[in-house]
Amino acid sequence: MFDSIIDRCGTASYKWDHYGAGVLPLWVADMDLASPPCVIQALTRRAAHGVFGYSNITDSLQNAVLVHLSSRYGWEVDPDWLVWLPGVIPGLNLACRAYAHRGETVMTLVPAYPPFLSAPRNQARHLHTVPLEWDGERWQIPLRTMEAAITPDTRVILLCSPHNPLGRVWSADQLAAVVDLCWNHKLILVSDEIHCDLVLDAVPHVPSAASSPHGAACVVTLMSPSKTFNLPGLNFAFAVIPDELLRQRFVAAGQGWLGLPGCFAVVGAEAAYREGAEWLAELLGYLRGNRDYLQEYIATSLPGVTMGHVEATYLAWLDARATGVAEPAAACLKAGAALSDGAAFGASAGFLRLNFGCPRSLLAEGLRRIGRALK
Repeated sequence: MFDSIIDRCGTASYKWDHYGAGVLPLWVADMDLASPPCVIQALTRRAAHGVFGYSNITDSLQNAVLVHLSSRYGWEVDPDWLVWLPGVIPGLNLACRAYAHRGETVMTLVPAYPPFLSAPRNQARHLHTVPLEWDGERWQIPLRTMEAAITPDTRVILLCSPHNPLGRVWSADQLAAVVDLCWNHKLILVSDEIHCDLVLDAVPHVPSAASSPHGAACVVTLMSPSKTFNLPGLNFAFAVIPDELLRQRFVAAGQGWLGLPGCFAVVGAEAAYREGAEWLAELLGYLRGNRDYLQEYIATSLPGVTMGHVEATYLAWLDARATGVAEPAAACLKAGAALSDGAAFGASAGFLRLNFGCPRSLLAEGLRRIGRALK
């Protein structure tokens, strides 16, 4: 079912209409795959009602979220811990505003999803970046470097788990070490776990807040069904904040900004969480196939390009420095393939992020264009 090509041109698609005709977009992180039939059916029924007024979070949606977190991660979440959001990016900005004052420091690890770099600056907070470490096989969290970088003004650490753009699934021990670091230095850890359902390897995703006994006291978790079920246009996410004081500060920072969720968001999110498990299992198998195809193609047909193993997400981080192409993102765009420039992620020149959440035939065509650009 995922091999079908759906024409998204002219649909006000940010991904497809940004560069226009003739460019195959492998950049922004939404999938070119239809959402689960259960979601489409639920939205169709809601549209047939004909009245699209203000909506509440229903008890049944709240229960669907809690059951999903319990059954998939063994994480027992109290409903009072939930704060509803229009997206994870607003959550990042709210957290910077809630837990750091103007001029105080927010730390994050690079390369990082660009809103990790912009959110602190949007809120007039100082951004301090710490490079992730490559050990020759996998990316690692540089705990000692992070601790050495903490200053009296540091208030927040932003963490991406699983990591975008590296596709890394952090282990329970790694996460616990970061949580304990925050606890020991009286910092707040904001853990963006929007890709947590998209683990491709036989490794578990562990919620940061559940990795350490201190997690409940110092971790704010951001989640959404948007990446998992390809629903970003519904604008729905939530924060899980066990500590009451942290939750109050977060909500206070959003006063006047956080409205009620849209009626389609409520219906779509519940259908996805309640009925989408079988579809998700099929999706993960398809994405594994795309990842393996991509990995093999790069190894055999793109000299000078390397790719770290993707454990989760549908995003690959490519190192094209050895090709000798000064601006690989621009070269690929000229050849008709749009990738994300690594510079936007806080990386040095020569890195690219590629989205392989698409029919395999589109991925194959995109790789042929990339090959023409970088050979």
